[in-house]
This record gives sequence, C-alpha cells and structure tokens, in this order.
Amino acid sequence: MSDKPSYLGLLNAVAVAEGRACEYLTAWAECTPSADVRRVLLTVAAREGEHAASFSKRINELGYEVRRREGDSADKAIAIVTSDCDDLEKMEALNLQRLDTRDKPDIFDDFFKDHSIDIQTGALLGRYIAEERDSARLLRSCYEQLKAAASPSSVDGDRIASLERKVDQLCDTVEQLCAALPTSESGSNGGTVKTRKK
Repeated sequence: MSDKPSYLGLLNAVAVAEGRACEYLTAWAECTPSADVRRVLLTVAAREGEHAASFSKRINELGYEVRRREGDSADKAIAIVTSDCDDLEKMEALNLQRLDTRDKPDIFDDFFKDHSIDIQTGALLGRYIAEERDSARLLRSCYEQLKAAASPSSVDGDRIASLERKVDQLCDTVEQLCAALPTSESGSNGGTVKTRKK
C-alpha cells in the first residue's frame, strides 16, 4: 500500500489497549471471590482479546504491524486487580464504572469523523464500538451491584424508619384508649370491680 492510512494510529491504539485490558481483566477474574463478577469480567475480557486480535489482523492486512511504546503494559492495572482490595475498590481504582456515559457523548463518537475509512475497517470499527458500549453497561451494572452490597440500602433504612413511626403511633393510640376507659366496670355479680388506669 503506497499511502499510509490516516486512521492507522487509531487502529494501533485500539489493538494495544484491548490487549492490555484482556490481560488485566483475566487476571482479575482469576482472583475475584464473586462468581457474578467473574462472569462479567470474563465476558468483557473475551471481547477485548478478540478486538486486540482482529485489529492487529486488520493492521497487518493494510501492510503494517502493531507498534507498542515503552510502558504500554498492563503492569499497573494487574497490580491493582491482584491486590488485596475488594472488587468495588478495584473497579473504582480503574474507573471502569465511568466507561458507560449513557446518552452523553463518549470517545467513540469521533471515530468516524475520518471519511477515508475503508468499508472493511469501518465494519470492524462499528462492531467494536457497539461491543465496547455494551461492555461498559455490563461493568456499570456490576459496579452498582457491588456498591449496593457494600452499604446498607437506603430503601431498607427508609422502610424500617417508616415501620418504627407506625409502631410508635399505634402505641400512642393504645395508651389513649386505655386512658379513656372508666376506672370501674360492672362485675358479673352486679358489684363493681376496680381497675387501675395505666
């Protein structure tokens, strides 16, 4: 190929980043105590590994090779995910809960601003973007579940407080009823039986 594609740098960055993510997510999956977290991590790791391979393949088809700079490793991330921190702390340290921007713009919105992208590369990028956004949603959902499990639910707290208020009101009502009862009642023999007010 005579002319170097203007989007080659983008493809290279994706290939490197996805390979790194596959590495540290797999390492994390091997040490998490949660089967649910493990399932999410392995799903996302499999996608990242496939992306790294397919983008490397596309770069090769275009006549080039993936280039990695010094420091392009997963060492720091692997140190985090294999540490004694819990899954919630690991996710926050890696900012994985922030990948899903919901309806706000994300880093993928600018990928197709380069109108010279060929059809095959465009198809690869389109699938990659859709899978990355879905992975971000999976990670956010996982994070929210970890967060909810780590702290008492405010909903449960509200329900308990509401029940306590109702019990207090019921006790007050019972006391008022007892106070309203007369101090004596007719006995079965026609006499009177003294009762004490509470």
